[in-house]
Amino acid sequence: MIGCYDYCGVYDWTFAWLEKERGPDFVVEYWETAVSQDSRRHTRALIAAEGIAGMKKYWGHVLAEEEAGYAMTADERRFRIDMHACPSKGFLLRNGLAQYRDYCDHCMGWIGPVMESAGFVVDHAHNHCGQCWWEMRRREDPAPPSVPGAFSGAKDVRLAPAWPQPGTDTFVRATRV
Repeated sequence: MIGCYDYCGVYDWTFAWLEKERGPDFVVEYWETAVSQDSRRHTRALIAAEGIAGMKKYWGHVLAEEEAGYAMTADERRFRIDMHACPSKGFLLRNGLAQYRDYCDHCMGWIGPVMESAGFVVDHAHNHCGQCWWEMRRREDPAPPSVPGAFSGAKDVRLAPAWPQPGTDTFVRATRV
């Protein structure tokens, strides 16, 4: 049986292989079909039924089980995760594994379609170092993502020293999924 952390390396390799064999669009299709629609049916059902409360249940359980370094913040209209230490990307970095050009993209590759089907949008950015943030809100809510520290306070990963700062070559703009 493959171990949890070995799985991250296989997953990374699989994305690179799929892209080489079938192209980048096929990788995105794989994330949406095989991951979002198939293996995450339970997540999709929970969030569709319970909205933000379902997000808290799902990610509270999963991220605690994975021993991720994260913070969750929520109110009645938004749900946010600040990932300070992603266990999957951290494993790849610690072990010098880098097959796929942007391993971090797979999260939004499956989470984006789950959120869309439940009527939510996601603002997201990652820094390729095991840090990212996601802020979800109802599709009809036109608000932009919160400014650093305004919603999640000191837990906001954008306040961390390693987070790329505006005006630098490594600054990452949020994308809406």
